[in-house]
Amino acid sequence: MTRRPAHSFLPRPFRPRLALGMVAISLALALPPPAGAQGAPPNSSGSTPPYEADMLRLAEMLGTLHYIRPLCGAPDAARWREEMQALIDAEQPSDARRGLMIAAFNRGYESYRQVYHSCTPSAELAAQRYLEAGARLSRDIAARYGSN
Repeated sequence: MTRRPAHSFLPRPFRPRLALGMVAISLALALPPPAGAQGAPPNSSGSTPPYEADMLRLAEMLGTLHYIRPLCGAPDAARWREEMQALIDAEQPSDARRGLMIAAFNRGYESYRQVYHSCTPSAELAAQRYLEAGARLSRDIAARYGSN
């Protein structure tokens, strides 16, 4: 049986640059709202943005991928931590929000580290599902809260 790349489920434009797509979304979220939009940019007032729960879920997914993808031999060992750092850099959260984002990433990593000690078909399936869910969540965040 031929193994498909884990990202083969994505539409062709998303396949080669899933990570860059996540960074682009985080950059879009860090931009101020378009002229005429209500409210201030989320970082200027220190308040929690409306997409906070989704952002924390995405951070948790990145942590899971950071653990499970290298476990199963994927060549992107550092990619998911770099994506998380890019997300934090683009979002420029307050110290409290930054701590929450990092805690979510670590929770995703740790929860899978406790369960999977070697790559199994279940681990491979989990990695594929997290890639799919992360891509979907990224698109949803951009569609709902993006400034473009």
